[in-house]
Amino acid sequence: MSMMAELLERLSSVGLPLNETISGAMTSIDPADFTDFHLEPFWHDRPVPFLLTDFGATRTISAPHMIVTLLHHLEVHEGQHILLIGSKGGYLASLLDHMVGSNGAVTIIEPHLEVRMHTEERLEMHAQSGLIRVLPPHSLELQDEMGRSIDRVLITGAVRSIPEGVDHMVDDGGFVLGPFGGPVHQRLIKRERQGNDWFDTDLGGVVFGPMDVEESERGPLDPLSLANHIEDALSLISGIVDIEEDTIERVEDLISSLREMPGDLPQLDEDSTEEDILEHPVVDLLMSEIEWLGPLWPLFSEYLSLDISNPGSPDEDDEGRYIGGHEDLVP
Repeated sequence: MSMMAELLERLSSVGLPLNETISGAMTSIDPADFTDFHLEPFWHDRPVPFLLTDFGATRTISAPHMIVTLLHHLEVHEGQHILLIGSKGGYLASLLDHMVGSNGAVTIIEPHLEVRMHTEERLEMHAQSGLIRVLPPHSLELQDEMGRSIDRVLITGAVRSIPEGVDHMVDDGGFVLGPFGGPVHQRLIKRERQGNDWFDTDLGGVVFGPMDVEESERGPLDPLSLANHIEDALSLISGIVDIEEDTIERVEDLISSLREMPGDLPQLDEDSTEEDILEHPVVDLLMSEIEWLGPLWPLFSEYLSLDISNPGSPDEDDEGRYIGGHEDLVP
């Protein structure tokens, strides 16, 4: 039995909605065609990198169980036009191309030039069933670029709202599927268009990496990124743990102070001295609030480090649960 067949059997055995169309596509398309990284994590139902950008961000192909989940909720049929926002290296587009067939189309909007070039290169080696196109974001402003209306939109990275220009392209009865929320956690939402109205179906909690690659490339002391993470963690914690109102106000003030900082602060690296670290404006701000922030920080750290499950792993006692990774997934 092939590695893919074994993986699909495990995913099916744990109750994932794996129909013949999805399993047929995953059996036909080799993920190795879309990455030069070793596929062992993929066979253990984990994300696998396909590109390390020049600025240090790792872009991944999602774990198989998340791929199956997305394809199931996307309700793909032959002949549809699927808009994919974020390429996932071309692998997901190739699966969708196989599913929509020769009368269908898959349009990829990829914001990041490096990722777009990688995707185009890999798709050139792929025997397409229908039409696959890779376009930059400004193409969303040009209705003619789409060629035809959109039946489904799949967003493959965390966003707070539907990207501008997408909603008016979706056919009546079509929908947008994606992870909506902040950097720490999101909800997988199916947002369906019915006439001029949109209706949401909440499909559960997920953890995806940001749609904006630049956010992935920011350092741990980037003030805007840190503010977003703290804000997202606070929304999680305050719904579970009783936090005093005064403390919540202090956290909100800290978030505001971080957002008011300039975006061109010096970066710290392995050559930075202890003095460099202590004099960094973000560290200086955090230390000035340490009296009240210190007792709270372990709680933030716990919620900023999330367990990423891999139900399709062959290891019953798999200790390889991804910890704290914004590596693109998981319910």
